Amino acid sequence: MSKLHIVANRLPYSIKKEDDEIELIASVGGLATGMKSVYEDYGGKWIGWSGLNSDDLEEKESQKIDSLLGEKNCVTVPLSENEILEYYEGFSNKTIWPLFHYFTQYVDYTPANWETYKKVNQRFADKVLEVCEEGDTVWVHDYQLLLVPEMIKSKKPGVTVGFFLHIPFPSYEVFRILPWRMELLKGMLGADLLGFHIYDYERHFISSVRRLYGYEINFNQINLEDRVIKVDAYPMGIDYDKFVNASTDIMHKSIHERSDLHKELEKYFLMAPQRRLVLSIDRLDYSKGIPQRLKAFGNFLRKYPEFRGKVTMIMLAVPSRGHVEEYQKLKKEVDELVGNINGEFGKVNWVPVWYFYRSLPFENLIELYASCDVALITPLRDGMNLVAKEYVASRITGTGAIVLSEMAGVSKEMGEAITINPINEDEIADALYKALTMPVDEQKERMQLLQHRIQRYSIFKWASEFVNDLNKVKELQQEFLAKKISKTVYKEIDEKYASAQKRAIFLDYDGTLTGFHKNPLEAKPNQELFDILNRLIEDKRNTVTIISGRDRYTLEKWFADVPINLICEHGVWLRKLGEEWETLTKVNNDWMPMIRPILERFVDRTPGSFIEEKNYSLVWHYRKAEPEQSEIRANELKDELLGLIGNLNLEIMEGSKVIEVKSGGINKGIAALQFIKNKKFDFITAIGDDWTDEFMFRELPNETISIKVGLKRTAANYKLESVEAVRGFLKKLGEY
Repeated sequence: MSKLHIVANRLPYSIKKEDDEIELIASVGGLATGMKSVYEDYGGKWIGWSGLNSDDLEEKESQKIDSLLGEKNCVTVPLSENEILEYYEGFSNKTIWPLFHYFTQYVDYTPANWETYKKVNQRFADKVLEVCEEGDTVWVHDYQLLLVPEMIKSKKPGVTVGFFLHIPFPSYEVFRILPWRMELLKGMLGADLLGFHIYDYERHFISSVRRLYGYEINFNQINLEDRVIKVDAYPMGIDYDKFVNASTDIMHKSIHERSDLHKELEKYFLMAPQRRLVLSIDRLDYSKGIPQRLKAFGNFLRKYPEFRGKVTMIMLAVPSRGHVEEYQKLKKEVDELVGNINGEFGKVNWVPVWYFYRSLPFENLIELYASCDVALITPLRDGMNLVAKEYVASRITGTGAIVLSEMAGVSKEMGEAITINPINEDEIADALYKALTMPVDEQKERMQLLQHRIQRYSIFKWASEFVNDLNKVKELQQEFLAKKISKTVYKEIDEKYASAQKRAIFLDYDGTLTGFHKNPLEAKPNQELFDILNRLIEDKRNTVTIISGRDRYTLEKWFADVPINLICEHGVWLRKLGEEWETLTKVNNDWMPMIRPILERFVDRTPGSFIEEKNYSLVWHYRKAEPEQSEIRANELKDELLGLIGNLNLEIMEGSKVIEVKSGGINKGIAALQFIKNKKFDFITAIGDDWTDEFMFRELPNETISIKVGLKRTAANYKLESVEAVRGFLKKLGEY
């Protein structure tokens, strides 16, 4: 494939400055590990912030840093002190972070932060645009850069853009609170493929898109006017072998080679071989549920007093955003809770909670993972939580147990863990008891299943699957482009049009000549449409026919002054120019009294929906109803109707936000064929947007120029992306 570029808030290197020396230190985080091989393999760049305040750098230092990073195929995005304050610490971490983690009480709505967020996102996008070329692929990461995908796509449509969100995406009811919700969604929808850790976040995102933008969505495919977007879940993995190897190396070290922490842990077990260790590792953040975890541990010691003096919880709280008031309050609360538990239960030779407020080197983390009998992981909300996977990978003995919050994304993959509600202190206490008393055979059985799964879906598998799916989306979009009417194709069509002596032009109405409206009666033709139709009709070689699912009275009223043929109700009625209405096929409506009560019941159960009665069909409209509920109701209605229509010679036709029940043997294809019968047209075109128009595309002669409006798969020869494109096409016919 072409080059693949990575865009993230931070580069995979940190900068170390000592005197006049500048050194690059490679990051060891999950994203840096997984992405480094990807962008290097595909010859791309990594675009991101160096982590340094640009105000504090002299020009020579900036140039030196850029040069060193350039050697690593990295491109620096400079950030000033104010931009770090308002873009990163402000909008990213005081607005998006708390909102997306459901802590709405902490959300900061400062407009200045939003303006800086937009400005910095544009700077990231500009750096990308400088290095990428048409045909390249760009993979954007995380909540700090939600606007970047659209900023890239709007300038270089030929670039394939992926986006991955590493935190939860909240439910619509939470996301809608944000004043800039539409802009953020628009930014994300610039991507061709959007990835989330689990299906729940994917579902929430799709729900927000459907409700706020109203785009048509089929399963995990969002149909925009000009392209298809795919949304999917990719549970992020870890470098499994790295943890296994590190754990193996540490366990085989001699006494003299072991770290001080390792020696302390061994001393602990030598003093009391029956003692057990419970591990808690987190960044000190309100989303991690650390106070609730401590309260639950205290509750455990009260509820199961036989474990007093026998179980110690090692709590590692990594400092985070210590200058922010909410985090300062959290730190104070955690300190007090640890002190209360140790004061209530502690003895001379036993401390219930070993509390470390600092980060630890990788080697020490592995020592903790390998030494602790239980991992207690209870976030209130967490996008994924890789600590759980790291603990599993480090347990080379095959023993150990995990008490895991159901609110962590990783819980979807770890069914063998003991899952709990992180607010329920009694449930956590009971889960701890279960974990500490679990037989070794059961521990090994559970751990073996977990290890096999996590080893198989590593960070590298996660990255490669996303990249592969990006290529598939590119192919899907190229399929649309292959049928799209280019200038060359239009010229060929126009030449056939110009040379033809007798032309038949079939035009669907809703979704083809005009856009959809929540109230179907508001879709009246405007002057632009009248002008387009009148221009076509003025050419005596043209026989122009509107072929629609609408009732004849509405179309007759709207086009009373236009000399045009009308086929209505999907082919029931025909009014030829200058003649009276006639039916194209013999039908009856004796079935309506049986079907109407069913539709009425669904109207009662679905606020905003309504019934439209035509001469020979009943239509249930749900465009004005709540999107997700109405789709469920639509499926229920189809299932119920399918059980009734077999003996009544009826058909169910599903259009855009409508379900129509009509007499059988009627469709647009049959109607169009009857219309052209015995007439020697040497140019036929049919344009429509939904599956009812597929009958036309299939039934009309092979030489017909059939055109589908939109991005769905079709039997039509060509595609146009929108109503505006259709109008533009019709305006230009005959220009060559």
